Amino acid sequence: MSDFRLYRLLGLLGVLWLSGCAGPAVEPEIAEPGINPALAAEHARRAMSAWEQGDPEVAVEAWRQAVALNPEDPVSVNNLALALKEQNRFAESADLLERGLARSPEVAQLHYNLAVISELYLLELDKALAHYRAYQELAGEENAEVDGWIADLERRLQ
Repeated sequence: MSDFRLYRLLGLLGVLWLSGCAGPAVEPEIAEPGINPALAAEHARRAMSAWEQGDPEVAVEAWRQAVALNPEDPVSVNNLALALKEQNRFAESADLLERGLARSPEVAQLHYNLAVISELYLLELDKALAHYRAYQELAGEENAEVDGWIADLERRLQ
């Protein structure tokens, strides 16, 4: 092969290579910054272990990390909220449950726990009633105890 043909072939290959690089950049789909469900699950396991061993401070911190890494996980949100409730941090617990419901409005247990905290600790009876009703609707089965709480709240709010 003559030098001319070799240079021509190399030039053509170079042009083809450069034209392939000149196309629009394809950006990979990136998850929400800081989201890491696998690491969040590890923190949640650590939190549950700490809770079971009677170390609520470590459990709360681990659940906080789990929720920060995966705010879509209603179980971690719920567990953290209940742990905060046990520490008498009712407003913080209710706020967390509301944020959890904004992401997972179909989770009955989040509604239930927000209703209980709203009624018994924050005395926000309207909010409690709304979330007890949402719980009953989502739970898919009648709960006579919750029915009684709903009737009591309706009576108290009249």
